[in-house]
Amino acid sequence: MHSVAEKNAQKVIVGLGQTGLSYARYLHKRKLPFKVVDSRTQPPGLEALQKQFPQVSVELGEFQENTLMHAEELLLSPGVDMREPALAKAIGAAVPVTGDINIFAHQIEAPIIAVTGSNAKSTVVSLLGAMAKNAGLDVAVAGNIGKPVLDLLDEKTHQLYVLEISSFQLETTTGLGAEVACVLNISADHMDRYASMQDYHEAKHRIFQNCRQAVVNRNDPLTVPLLPNNVRQWRYGLDQGDINEFGLLEDNGKTCIAFSKKSLMPVEELALQGRHNLLNALASLALGHAAGLDMQAMLQTLREFRGLPHRCQYITEIKGVQYYNDSKGTNVGASIAAIQGLGGRNNVVLLAGGEGKGADFSELQGALGEHGKLLIAFGKDADQIQLTLAETLPVIVVNSLQDAVVLASETAQAGDIVLLSPACASFDMFKNFEHRGEVFIEAVEALH
Repeated sequence: MHSVAEKNAQKVIVGLGQTGLSYARYLHKRKLPFKVVDSRTQPPGLEALQKQFPQVSVELGEFQENTLMHAEELLLSPGVDMREPALAKAIGAAVPVTGDINIFAHQIEAPIIAVTGSNAKSTVVSLLGAMAKNAGLDVAVAGNIGKPVLDLLDEKTHQLYVLEISSFQLETTTGLGAEVACVLNISADHMDRYASMQDYHEAKHRIFQNCRQAVVNRNDPLTVPLLPNNVRQWRYGLDQGDINEFGLLEDNGKTCIAFSKKSLMPVEELALQGRHNLLNALASLALGHAAGLDMQAMLQTLREFRGLPHRCQYITEIKGVQYYNDSKGTNVGASIAAIQGLGGRNNVVLLAGGEGKGADFSELQGALGEHGKLLIAFGKDADQIQLTLAETLPVIVVNSLQDAVVLASETAQAGDIVLLSPACASFDMFKNFEHRGEVFIEAVEALH
């Protein structure tokens, strides 16, 4: 005999925003009753939800235990922490919980290339999407980039799906079953959400669940999965590599991208600049090759693909000083990659700061010791950055990003690089990392 609570049960969307709205569209289209809860009193997407679905019940503010405990299923937005007490209690009481990637993967039959990592996810999946398109495939790039995956279910079926997946999305994903899966790299991030690096590492590695092939960065042991022997692994790295591996080699005095110890193309022909992008190119080739993409089409894409905005984006040169926007560098690992990828000997004026998310800024010491000339810090954790790095290089704290750009222009000399790579989230001063990047570009343009 079912209880009244069970009879009245409905699906509950936990957390609004882009993903929450995509859940609402998905459930409405399938005539499944649902309600929405969000711990914020004015969550993003509220106006759009009320306009599109005026009949839907919305609970705002502190989560109501009763609502969560009696849900038929909880559909979690990635920004919601499962450790929230009321949520943790419902999950502990075996209320089913799922996420958008999970729902999508169990309904799609076309192959999925699944990519995660602390950094470079968006660059690699965008590059892969362009490679697949050049190879003549009907491809969709989605997930933590672009269109929410559930919106794809109402489109025509594509031949291939390339998904960028965050650790938050993976927490609610079971049995992903990707054709090819990859963890690009792992460095400390979201330490305000995870109890330890081990927890973060385990969340990332959920991407390998039931995968048919895996791509592994042989330069980063933390990316290497524990998988059954029948799962084929393809390896890449910035060294030569072995048979059936991607890497680099010297050929006629030129450094070349190689596969199986045979040269494919000179590195100098890549449109993307920087050592970190070389690794991204190798990862994309390995993933594309595993998925059966045409090699020549992939190499041609590498000659044409110029990268994404706010990711080591070249802005301009003024008086011999180059300005780069890496506003997407929202964690320490990303900033290290940008500094090492672009920097020469002590020629980087770094602009960093914002919401540190519990990061350990001392990890920047190595890269800044080699490449840094000056660090200009701004935002909420500027003082912490100064305290941590003042012995490595000169650090000056300023009140705004605009002030940082002006000071950088007054300090930098010909041959130097001014790099915005904040190593922090943007929410203390900006709407998002894109807004931060745009403010930087405007401030640089104003120098002319």
